[in-house]
Amino acid sequence: MAIVVGLIGGIGSGKSRVAAAFAGYGARVISGDTLGHEALDQPQIKKKVAERWGSRVLDRQGKIDRPALGTIVFADAAERKELEALVHPYIKGRLAEEIAAARANKDVNLILVDAAVMVEAGWSEHCDRILFVDAPRELRLRRLAGQRGWSPKEVEARESAQMPLDEKKARADAVLENSGSVEGLQEQVEQLLRRWGIRK
Repeated sequence: MAIVVGLIGGIGSGKSRVAAAFAGYGARVISGDTLGHEALDQPQIKKKVAERWGSRVLDRQGKIDRPALGTIVFADAAERKELEALVHPYIKGRLAEEIAAARANKDVNLILVDAAVMVEAGWSEHCDRILFVDAPRELRLRRLAGQRGWSPKEVEARESAQMPLDEKKARADAVLENSGSVEGLQEQVEQLLRRWGIRK
C-alpha cells in the first residue's frame, strides 16, 4: 500500500517546489490549497462566509475574494477560527477521499499531501510520515516579497496563525533543506526515497 507523506514547512519555504520534485518521481500530490479553493466554491460554505463577512469578501462574479478574506482573518485570530470552522471539516473530508482514491490505484506507491496547516488542523492523522521543508527566514521573506508582494508584517501575521516552526520541525520524520539549487533538492529527494525504500 502507498505511504502517505505530509508536507509541512514555513511560509515561503518552497513546499510547492518540493512537491513538484516528488511528483517527478511518481508521487501523487494532493494540494490542501486546491481543496481550500474548492471549499470556498461550495454553495453552502460560500453563503455562510458571505453572511458572516458581507459583500466586502465577494468579487464582481460573486465568488469569494480570497485576498480580501485573508486580510480580515489573518488580522484577527477569532475571525480566522470562524473561517476555519467553516472550511476545515470540508477539507478534511476531501483529503480522506483523495487519499483513498490514490491508495486504490495500484500504480501509486507514494502520496504527498501538501497542506500548510496540516498539523494544526489535525490532518496529519491521515499521514504515515511528516516531511518538513526548511529554508532561512531571510530567503523566505525575499521569495514571498517577489512572488506575492507580501511585506514582512504580512508574513508575520500569517505565521502567527501557525504552529512555531521549531515545533513543526521537531514533529517531522525528515527534513529537506530548500535554500539551494534545484539539483541539490533533487538529490535530497532521491536520498530520502531510497532511505524510505520507495522506487520510482
